[in-house]
Amino acid sequence: MAKVSILLATYNRAGLIKAAVESVKKQSFQDWEIIVADDGSTDSTPEVVAGLAKDESRIIYTRSDINQGISKNYNRGLKIAKGEYIAMLDDDDIWSDHDKLEKQVEFLDKNPEYVGCGGGVIVIDENGGEIYKYLKPETDEEIRKKMLFGNPMANSTTVFRKSAGEKVGWYDETTRYSGDRDFWLKMGLIGKLYNFPEYFSYYLLSNDNTSVKRARPHLKASLMIMERYKDKYPGYLPALVFNRLQYFYAFLPEIVRRKIHPALARIKRKLAG
Repeated sequence: MAKVSILLATYNRAGLIKAAVESVKKQSFQDWEIIVADDGSTDSTPEVVAGLAKDESRIIYTRSDINQGISKNYNRGLKIAKGEYIAMLDDDDIWSDHDKLEKQVEFLDKNPEYVGCGGGVIVIDENGGEIYKYLKPETDEEIRKKMLFGNPMANSTTVFRKSAGEKVGWYDETTRYSGDRDFWLKMGLIGKLYNFPEYFSYYLLSNDNTSVKRARPHLKASLMIMERYKDKYPGYLPALVFNRLQYFYAFLPEIVRRKIHPALARIKRKLAG
């Protein structure tokens, strides 16, 4: 039984998934399994994963016949995970720190009051060039102050206790978008959170990102989820204003959004981490 189950959720990213798997294989911590949860890909993803599994017996493949949405896809993979800890890795992201898992497993082993931890992100373009990078709020106290403004835990950097994920009911399948934000809001209600002041993952920024391609439903779902927890975390009123402004931004013409996006991104990183 592996110590860490790595959930690699994917949908039509046959050309990217190998790089994600290779970044796992380069980790100094090697007591893991990779669960590739395919949300009904129509490209060559099954064949690519089969090829990877020939060389790596710790890859487990599960596939939905239809595209069901990311939360349902996550949950299908998580229900077969055997590890004490779960590490998340999106199919278009790559772990940048070879000691990432080792650091996070050691932290969670030594700090049982913490249910999960993450780290910083390096945002790259489709050619691998760095656009910018950012760290998330570090301490549990700092994280809680940011909870309603945005998700202070970067998905592909996170590791959490499987028992805690089970306790909160995994990911909310009633919403197709922003399920990771809801998940960490729930996790924060049952234990402490931490972000290493280190960069753990590359994040590929492209027009194919869900938050870009489907900005309106993504931001609408995020606003709805924030409302669920308005009495659980501080800063509701300013967070409400901030989240509504983001939602209205999605209705602006693309040429306008492109011009103001850098400024909005800086404000978001300052307020939401």
